[in-house]
Amino acid sequence: MRHRKSGRQLGRNTHHRRALFRSLVTSLLEHERIETTEAKAKEVRILADRIITLGKRGDLHARRRALAYVRTREVVGKVFSDLAGRFAERPGGYTRLIKTRRRIGDAARMVVIELVARTAPPKDSAGAESSKKGSKAPAAAPVQDTASVKA
Repeated sequence: MRHRKSGRQLGRNTHHRRALFRSLVTSLLEHERIETTEAKAKEVRILADRIITLGKRGDLHARRRALAYVRTREVVGKVFSDLAGRFAERPGGYTRLIKTRRRIGDAARMVVIELVARTAPPKDSAGAESSKKGSKAPAAAPVQDTASVKA
């Protein structure tokens, strides 16, 4: 029986599960938005919130603990400089889960996990968000001036 055991095993052994979570947390903090399964996202949310809280503490011990978990120094630098300032007034709950779809192969529930106060996505040349589905308008044919066309 698994009474009072926290965390999901996700069908993996301890080392594989730890490596998976470290990679997902690093990607989430780097890109501020990733898509994964619902079960993985619920576990990653807890770990990412802990790393951001370490960034808010800001001391050397917190930085070393974050470096022991997050895979790249650049992401740790981002957590301690950018994200810590962004979430300075927020007491917790730095991530949100948005349910998106069912995966084609195994019908697993997919979610987008993102930081709550993330920066705006980059805009394309038309000014519309590039991440919206169905926002592509058909390209208009070039207009020809009939007066300049010789018949």
